[in-house]
Amino acid sequence: MAAPASRNGRVIPLIPVQEVAAAGQRLIQFRNPPPLALYVHIPWCVQKCPYCDFNSHAVPGTQNADRSAPAIPEDDYLTALIADLEAALPTIWGRRVDSIFLGGGTPSLLSGEAVERLLTALRSRLPLLPNAEITLEANPASVESEKFAAFRAAGVNRLSIGIQSFNPRHLQALGRAHDDHDARQAIAIAARHFDNFNIDLIYGLPGQTLSEAREDVEAALAFAPPHLSCYQLTIEANTAFAAQPPTLPEADSCADMQDAIEARLASAGYTHYETSAFARSGQQCRHNLNYWHFGDYLGIGAGAHSKLTLHDRVLRQMRWKRPEQYLAKVTAGTPIQQESAIAAVDLPFEFMLNALRLLQGFDSALFESRTSLPLLSIENELRQAECDGLIERPLQRIAPSDRGRRFLNQLLERFLVDRH
Repeated sequence: MAAPASRNGRVIPLIPVQEVAAAGQRLIQFRNPPPLALYVHIPWCVQKCPYCDFNSHAVPGTQNADRSAPAIPEDDYLTALIADLEAALPTIWGRRVDSIFLGGGTPSLLSGEAVERLLTALRSRLPLLPNAEITLEANPASVESEKFAAFRAAGVNRLSIGIQSFNPRHLQALGRAHDDHDARQAIAIAARHFDNFNIDLIYGLPGQTLSEAREDVEAALAFAPPHLSCYQLTIEANTAFAAQPPTLPEADSCADMQDAIEARLASAGYTHYETSAFARSGQQCRHNLNYWHFGDYLGIGAGAHSKLTLHDRVLRQMRWKRPEQYLAKVTAGTPIQQESAIAAVDLPFEFMLNALRLLQGFDSALFESRTSLPLLSIENELRQAECDGLIERPLQRIAPSDRGRRFLNQLLERFLVDRH
């Protein structure tokens, strides 16, 4: 999961690195960098789903393929990923990596041999923790689930399976390449090879009823997954659904689905630790927790984003998006398309945008550690949000209240700098 260029439709202003001093921004200084994670983007899918706005491209020659994209052998792409990482090493030199996430796209389209080659290359170039979490996103199509044992042997220790629904009608509406049988078979295979795996579900689907949303959760619980992600379907710009919007359940119906899902998972022993994430004890996704704690991440691969803390600034980077363009730019030694520093005045919003997704909130000392700004710099905003019932501040922690969770966008706007 790489950081998007905008948040809830609002573009976050970034100031080019060379303009930070000239713009008169408050000087910031970091004593120690935060934990570091690695994100690797694999941009290909069997077919492009109508709701997906990620940087993903149908493999040429398959259904819904982008005919302008040439077929790119995985060996060439892996070579580019390794070269991309080597070019980035001076920026992160000496820093240990706590987690790796292979996302997409559909990383499970890679062969087991390719994943082994990639992870071997990463281990030889990075100080990876011995117990680092290594996640690979997978689709349940039968040809991919057959590879799960090879992925485990290569060093992947966590699988995230994009099930979305167990209902054949809803899977068809979502444009998924698998059916309900594939979904169940893939989870069963994953459970044999992985102690830690996640099931992705989406609710609020076209024509979905409350009982159908509950049935999806029950079907997932039958496999006792260590982790579940449950997202509400939203219509994103530049997707097929945006061009031809389906009829979705009313907002009140979606709220009922959310309440029912949260209550059922709580009764089954899952902790609701992040807006869309539920886990059994000790099974929270460490990679995603690093995002929510405003940790650092290096993103390599087509369109991957990075957030890196240097001594006196926080950088955002984005690689070139089109796979063929990315390959050419890596070969030329210029994999980064955009690089900007986050203005100091924007750091509180960027921090809160992530940390307030955590239902238990964050230790108040984390704010200064991650932004190099004193908590007093946002005390007025915090006090007003508390008075309005949007946050709670128990025992040196700051957490969204139940009301703050429901109106998270309004809460976050308290920390957004008005530049007009």
